[in-house]
Amino acid sequence: MQKSPVSVKDVAALAGVSVGTVSNVVNSSAVVSEATRQRVEDAIVKLGWVRNESARQLRAGRSRSIGMVVMEIANPFFTDIVGGVEDYVHERGYAVQLGNSAEQVSRELRQLELFEEQRVRGVLLAPIREIGDRIARLRRQGIPVVLVDRAAGVADVCSVSVDDVEGGRLAVAHLVELGHQRIAFVGGPKRLQQVRDRSLGARLGASSMGPDGHLMTLSTPRLDTKSGVSAAAEIALMSATERPTAVFAANDLLAIGLLQGFVTQGMRVPEDVAIIGYDDIAFAAAAAVPLSSIRQPREILGRRAAELLFEEVAALETDLPHQHQQVQFLPELVVRRSTAGARTTSAKSGSGSAA
Repeated sequence: MQKSPVSVKDVAALAGVSVGTVSNVVNSSAVVSEATRQRVEDAIVKLGWVRNESARQLRAGRSRSIGMVVMEIANPFFTDIVGGVEDYVHERGYAVQLGNSAEQVSRELRQLELFEEQRVRGVLLAPIREIGDRIARLRRQGIPVVLVDRAAGVADVCSVSVDDVEGGRLAVAHLVELGHQRIAFVGGPKRLQQVRDRSLGARLGASSMGPDGHLMTLSTPRLDTKSGVSAAAEIALMSATERPTAVFAANDLLAIGLLQGFVTQGMRVPEDVAIIGYDDIAFAAAAAVPLSSIRQPREILGRRAAELLFEEVAALETDLPHQHQQVQFLPELVVRRSTAGARTTSAKSGSGSAA
């Protein structure tokens, strides 16, 4: 069972000093001797104590906020997830403190440190990489963590995600069914698990192309429109025999950038090159050429993640056992004109399920 957060009293007891002395050390007071300061600092390190910047608020009651870190708030996919979280959290009289890592590890870690200092009730995290040690530290402070848009991979952490391998397979299988034999997967950076899973799914979907088929990969520095425009320029420079006739973009922002880039290069979509994206954000359907996409239940992802977090908080506060859940939803293929000409039908592959 998770332990109560380490207090300043614990630090004082271990260092053999008063709480006031610990306060003087933390506030860099000159009245503390060097030997005493060293004992206090050693105790802080040993116990892993974090200064509580919200102590005044918490004296009146527990924090009524949760922290959330997303990879890129400029991506409407995450905006929609946050909307689902806020709907659930606000219904319960809580607030959401939102942090944007912008796909930078240092920013992600700093945001988690701030949430720890502020003693938020819990944290929802869309991680850039594996940070099990940081999650464990938060939990030792009595702050539960639920992963969003990433399967936990372990049994003792809750998570909510979509089967990205299946999503990648659906996207490329759709292009193969349309007769494409030269397909490109465009996405990156590869350190993102979502990119790796969608790339793996793309390879599975391409397995039915036959000996003359070819799936190429173009890595991008980010999952944004600018990277999509650059990828389109690179594809346009390829020879007619090498150039892919269809592109699967790792998200819709890349797909929109590819569409813009191809138009600039004088290429027609879908006549010269078909495009399918991932996420099915609102801009996908509203693009100049409506984009086919792999739909994720964005608001539902956010709401379910918030539900799991509050369940874990309630178990922690009542000292009851908590059953961690790894919830995974199935994606949907949405077909629009960017791959199928005038076709606008949508084919569903499945619904959500909990593992």
